[in-house]
Order: sequence, then structure tokens, then C-alpha cells
Amino acid sequence: VGSSLLTDNRLYFATVRVKPKNSASTHYFSTDEEFIYESFYADFGPLNLAMLYRYCCKLNKKLKSMISRKKLVHYTSYDQKKRANAAVLIGAYAVIYLKRSPEEAYRTLISGNNAGYMPFRDAAVGECSFNLTVLDCLQGIRKALQHGFLDFESFSAEDYEHYERVENGDMNWIIPGKILAFSSPHPRSKVENGYPLHAPEAYFAYFRQNEVRAVVRLNRKLYEGRRFEDAGFDHHDLFFQDGTTPSDLIVRRFLHVCESSEGAVAVHCKAGLGRTGTLIGCYLMKHFRFTAAEAIAWIRICRPGSIIGPQQNFLEEKQHSLWVQGDVHRSKQKLVQQRLKHKQESMSCLLSSMDDLSINTTLHKSYSLDENNCKEASLTQGDKLRALKGNRPPRSVSSSSRYHFQMSDYGGVRNAVIVAVERVTC
Repeated sequence: VGSSLLTDNRLYFATVRVKPKNSASTHYFSTDEEFIYESFYADFGPLNLAMLYRYCCKLNKKLKSMISRKKLVHYTSYDQKKRANAAVLIGAYAVIYLKRSPEEAYRTLISGNNAGYMPFRDAAVGECSFNLTVLDCLQGIRKALQHGFLDFESFSAEDYEHYERVENGDMNWIIPGKILAFSSPHPRSKVENGYPLHAPEAYFAYFRQNEVRAVVRLNRKLYEGRRFEDAGFDHHDLFFQDGTTPSDLIVRRFLHVCESSEGAVAVHCKAGLGRTGTLIGCYLMKHFRFTAAEAIAWIRICRPGSIIGPQQNFLEEKQHSLWVQGDVHRSKQKLVQQRLKHKQESMSCLLSSMDDLSINTTLHKSYSLDENNCKEASLTQGDKLRALKGNRPPRSVSSSSRYHFQMSDYGGVRNAVIVAVERVTC
């Protein structure tokens, strides 16, 4: 039948050549044609977070409804790409719900008649320089689970699928409540060659709703940063060339922005995939000790197509130094907290004798790197990836999405506004 993932031998994973038929003792199901990855070029997975959520809901429902001794078999075909995606789905279920370690789940997936799995690749054109394995994906999911980035009790697949659409802002949370990845705003909202572009103002309501306090731009200037600043958001320019890796200075400054921001940070380059994912990967490695592969896996599950070409190898090279930096950072934080606690205790008598005393210390640093001496090609990798994503066929509009991006015309100026819609529950 295949590899069993439940100790009572109720749940199995199998690779088959012919579609099996249900019997009195066994129920078969497949998701190969239900959850399909939308590729940019030769990339084929892993499947996104909403698909993983829907799979887990489906499997929980099946297990709950099945007769106690009936076997449940998730089968996949010998198509190597579909096999790899299916293996991540059921392996992730084992990690999230069955509390298996990624290594235990993976050992089960390669036992029995299941051989190894094709590694995932990036969204670049040309040869792949970095292989991302099924095990990497399971380890990235486990790490996200440990740090609270993955919580299917509060996750909304409808919101995820709504906001990932180009017409609705092209946004994905990588660290919920802390780091949001999105594609570059434009000077004004319009539809250009069938591709929707959004002005900075289109994002204001969503950013405020989700306590985004800072915006980091990594690509050349397409809009005036002051438009975010005038609306109360910090705005930072840390430009580097599309498709390349950041300097150590840019990495340090990006990390400082994230560390010093009291709220969430929204990060974008042209498409919000390559440069954006690379720097977010640095943050994951420094502050949460993700390996490079775990960071790449988690970011791609949240935002498919992220981290491209040499950026993958760059993260691998930086892993150790960022881990060391993170250890030092946490040690300093712990020392500061200890000193602050001691200071507060020693001053408690003095403070209690005063009627009105407030101590407010604010540290604010703003770094800016511009691209005055750096020029990008007229049509960059980011342009091509944005165009591919923008040309995807629209899904049906979700009734449960919190906001809709809409184009409206008022005052003679075309702007994007977010219109609140009533949440509908089924």
C-alpha cells in the first residue's frame, strides 16, 4: 500500500502508476490535480501556504470521518514534480499535526516503494545552482511552527489568496506581524498592458490595519518615498542591482531597520521576490537561526518564486556569520534587560516619591542608499517576473477578504483605494 504515517496504520502515502479504486477497507485520494503550482519558468514548487492549509483541512476531515479501521491512502503519480509536492504536503501534515520531526516524516516518505524526490529549483531562467529538498521544506515548516510564524488556528487562506494577487497588492507575510514582502508601488495606479500597478496610497489602509510602520525599497525609485513618509510611515532606500546579492553594509542596515522598528516592516524590490526574499532570509537566519535552506523553503512557501540564482548561494555563505551575529545580538539584549531591571528596582523608591515623572528615550536612525550611480537594465528580472505573475488568470473574488484594492477616479487623479467589505462566514 505504501508508507504509513500513523502508528495505527490508518494513513498511508503511496506512488502509483494506475489510479486505485476504493474498497471496503481502503479509501484512496490524490491532490495532484487539485493543488497546482503556478510556475514562473522551470520552478515547480513547493506549493504555497494556502494550499498547505487546505490540504491539512482536507486530511483532518477525512481522518475524522473515516471508519476507525479503514485505511486512508494519499496516492501520487510517478510524475516527479507532482510527487515532490505531494510529499511536502503529507510530510508537513505529519510535522504540524502528528508532531513528527522532519527527519522522522522524511524517513517514512522514502520507505516502502517510495524512492527519493526531485529537488525544487528557483524561478530563474537557465540552470539551477541550488537544490532545495523535500526535507529542507519540512525543516523550514517545523522552524516556522516553533517560532509561531505558522498557526493554522488563526490562518486565513482566503486572505492569503486575495492579497497575493497582483491586482490586490501582491503581498505576503513572511513573519506575521513583523515582515511583509510585496512588489514595488508605482507613481500612480493604473492598468498597463493588462497589468495592474498600484500607487503608494493603495497600501496605506492595509498597512495601518496591520501596524506596518516602515517601508524598505530595494529597487530603483519608481515613486517618491515621501508619499509614505507624509502618511506616517518610515521609508528607507537600500538599493542594489536586480538579480544580485547585497553588500554587507546593506545587510547590516536592513537588519537595523527591522530591529529598530516598533511595528512591522514592508519590504519590496521590483517584483518583491529576489532581493526582497534574500534580505528577509538574512533576518530569519540572524534572529531565528534558520539554516539558509530552511529560510529559502519557508519564504518560498509564503511567497513562491522568492530568492533567485546566486542569491541562494549567498544565503548559504552567510549562514554561519549571521548565526554568530544573532547570538551576540541576543546576548546584548539579555544584558540590557538585566541592567534595566536592576536600574528599575534601584529607582523604585525614588520614583514612588514623585508625582509626575516620565522617562522617554527614543533612538532613531535613518539610513538611505540610493541608486544614483547604479543603473538597472531597461527590462530586469523583476519586470519579467512581475509580468508573468500579473498575467495569471484571475480567481473568483473571495467574499471573506478584508479589503479589496480598487481603481477609482476622483479629483481628476487616478488613485488606488482600499474599500472595506463585510466579512462573510460560511
